[in-house]
Amino acid sequence: MKIYTKTGDKGTTSLVYGSRVPKNDVLVEAYGTCDEANSMIGLALAHLNGEFFSEKEEICDIFHEIQTTLFHVGAELATPAGKEVKWKLSPADTEKLEIWIDKYNAELPPLSNFILPSGHPAGAALHVARTVVRRAERLATSIGEGTSPEVLAYLNRLSDFLFVAARFINQRLGSKENELHSKK
Repeated sequence: MKIYTKTGDKGTTSLVYGSRVPKNDVLVEAYGTCDEANSMIGLALAHLNGEFFSEKEEICDIFHEIQTTLFHVGAELATPAGKEVKWKLSPADTEKLEIWIDKYNAELPPLSNFILPSGHPAGAALHVARTVVRRAERLATSIGEGTSPEVLAYLNRLSDFLFVAARFINQRLGSKENELHSKK
């Protein structure tokens, strides 16, 4: 299979089922931003190579599942309205995120102040992934009625999980969280 097709050389790309849209179409922006978040999660996981904490394998397995689901989110966003979605999200996908949020957040000290994205490179990369997911959510919302409520709920909850996971990894790897200082 060739990597290049040349079909996008004039600024268009195919959605699922083959309809073509400009590469700056909001659908392409939304699923492309999911891909960007997915890549940032991959970078965070790469930063965990050589690191050890007792939950590392479990966290890596969770992120593998999240990366797969994010790919499905992108496929759902790339499916034109009215067409069958091949990899449809369900409420169970979002519920898993809520279970993981509750589990890992229970291991963390409560927040008494805002924190700044920082810490171990894996934690910092997850903070970036969180902001990219927030952008994907904004773009998906701008699509309007063509966006599945499950996609919107999943993206919303995923950004929450990424925040908790960044804090958890920073804690497990001994990286201090930087609190926001008030202006004097």
